[in-house]
Amino acid sequence: MLDATPLLRVHARRRLAVLERQDAVAAQRETLRRLLHRARATRFGRAHEFAGIADVAAYQRRVPLRRWEDFWRDWWAGSFPRLADASWPGVIPCFANTSGTTGAATKRIPVSRAMLRANRRAALDVLVFHLASRPRSRVLAGRNFLLGGSTALERLAPGITAGDLSGIAAADIPAWARRRTFPPPALALTEDWERKTAALAPLSLTAGITSIAGTPSWLLLFFEQLGRLHPGARLATLYPALELLVHGGVGFAPYRRAFAEWLDGSAAETREVYPASEGFIAIADRGEGEGLRLLLDNGIFYEFVRPADLGRPFPERRWIADAEPGTEYAIVLSTNAGLWSYVLGDTVTLLGGDPPRLKVSGRVSWSLSVAGEHLTGEELDAAIAAAAAAVGGSAADYAAAALPPDAADPRGGHLFIAELHGAPPDADEAFAAALDAALAQGNADYAAHRQGGFGLRDPRVVLVPPGSFAAWMRARGKLGGQNKVPRVITDPALLDALRRFVGDA
Repeated sequence: MLDATPLLRVHARRRLAVLERQDAVAAQRETLRRLLHRARATRFGRAHEFAGIADVAAYQRRVPLRRWEDFWRDWWAGSFPRLADASWPGVIPCFANTSGTTGAATKRIPVSRAMLRANRRAALDVLVFHLASRPRSRVLAGRNFLLGGSTALERLAPGITAGDLSGIAAADIPAWARRRTFPPPALALTEDWERKTAALAPLSLTAGITSIAGTPSWLLLFFEQLGRLHPGARLATLYPALELLVHGGVGFAPYRRAFAEWLDGSAAETREVYPASEGFIAIADRGEGEGLRLLLDNGIFYEFVRPADLGRPFPERRWIADAEPGTEYAIVLSTNAGLWSYVLGDTVTLLGGDPPRLKVSGRVSWSLSVAGEHLTGEELDAAIAAAAAAVGGSAADYAAAALPPDAADPRGGHLFIAELHGAPPDADEAFAAALDAALAQGNADYAAHRQGGFGLRDPRVVLVPPGSFAAWMRARGKLGGQNKVPRVITDPALLDALRRFVGDA
């Protein structure tokens, strides 16, 4: 196969030069101007007088914050699945199916042709940053493995489809890149995750894989499939040409140790990305822990709102010009797929410096709290990872929930159902103690409520055998692809179902 990396290098030099000169405020101001101009004649644009909006302040006055439910009820449901000039010009060709990370019903997120092009540009930016880090890279000398959902999209109407975002992305790969991608089309169509990965594992070993991308939890399941074929082998021998592992979709902290073991001896680098069904938001352009660089010129305008302000009639809305580093915000998007001041549901913290970077801290709905301790997704991920390491293992997956006071104990508490790799079978008590200590170290309110056991009972921990969460997701019809194990479960029925499944009922 002809190595196309030299052509990529030419693009990378040009793109890096643009990014080096980029003014963040000017780039976002221009992005908003273009979005408003494109959508001024849509029903949404006319209703909000886009043609008369001259600056960010005017936009924020005219366009209130909305969630998916608001868009669906007021702008999409009436004409779905054929959204023509509703909130974005033209007909929306496909919809990304998502339930977020809370176990809610499936949502349909519009994906316009402009968004498809923006996602392709973002994927190229991942390779651009890789080349900046590895100037001698030959990443396009082999095949790039996207471990995602099925490309067999649901037909909603003539010319209109729906499916997992990863499946949509795989189906949208341009012709020139298809020879350099894996899996082959026939396998990419497969919807049965277990049958698909069983076929992909041996085939991938002869495909000359140079990069792999996917959600950490599903990547680990796939690596275990490889491990059954070649016990004891690591990625360095399984994929000797591998130089890039791209991960995103969930927090990486619980999986970091397991990935380090799989990458032992490999020269491959890991690179985190922040893709959402609503748009590709950020990419790690530096080392681990230095945050993800916001994509400021790729069809998304960002706003930032303190989570506590979301329910207020007139929340304070900031943008890249005045958002404060170190403050946790709910991220709000206006996109080239017709989302306008859309509350994504994620919380982020901006990092200081130029260009702007962020780290994802969790979900707006991820605050686990019984007595006012408000444990965030970031704190939970870090504590699970630390506790797993303390007992000699690594986290495969976990779910957490609040346990309210009851007749047996007037104090509330927390339930953690966790799946570990490499931990001894009797690690429950040690893991619970280490988790309790890690949560107290990371959250002062939790520490205060746990002082002397006065305000919160000991955390309840249920360690489940390897493969338990995959089996549960399979039972729910949500195995593989874009589906994620819900980190914090607030739905009592969903929690009861999980507890029954793992024998904790």
